Amino acid sequence: MLKGEGLFKRFGSLEVLRDVNVKINEGEIVSIVGASGAGKSTLLHILGTLDEPDAGQVLFNDKKIEVNDSKSINKIRNEEMGFVFQFHNLMAELTALENISLPGLISGKSLKETNERALELLEMLSLSNRAEHLPSQLSGGEMQRVAVGRALFNKPKIVFADEPSGNLDSKNASELHQLFFNLRNKLGFAMVIVTHNNDLARESDRILTLKDGQLIT
Repeated sequence: MLKGEGLFKRFGSLEVLRDVNVKINEGEIVSIVGASGAGKSTLLHILGTLDEPDAGQVLFNDKKIEVNDSKSINKIRNEEMGFVFQFHNLMAELTALENISLPGLISGKSLKETNERALELLEMLSLSNRAEHLPSQLSGGEMQRVAVGRALFNKPKIVFADEPSGNLDSKNASELHQLFFNLRNKLGFAMVIVTHNNDLARESDRILTLKDGQLIT
């Protein structure tokens, strides 16, 4: 479904990615691991169209993503992809329901339609009783689950997660990891996760290890 071919990325004199080739299949969960500075987040951002490679290409459903075609990239990103980061990045003044609804409102869906979808996701996330709570009234684990709901709002084919449990304690991290697998089994999306959590990596369908900008597994 998603391919990165011959990816190179340099920041100044530092070569962060060197001829990286990667393929993500439909419905699989893939973890990217490696030491700090190995290029994990850079690779995830390039695969997710959040950054551009200096060389190489990314293909989605066998069609090359044109880095200069912002309209096409935005359409793919908004309709086919979801994103979860280490810090939930929720809007502090919006409720859990409103935060999850944001992608629908931005894309022009009606308030009724967005609320119905958000309530459906809150149910899946076991957060129905927190719909009207602000982020400041939620625990760290609950806030990250709201962020997952926001990422899933538009029924993406693939979700990218950059250290999603890095800011959680072990209990909440374990619950979040199990949630990923439960939702994948229910909804069928693929997932690419950058993680330092060995337990999460071992549970994944595949592990990709980056070292000095190159894939070694």
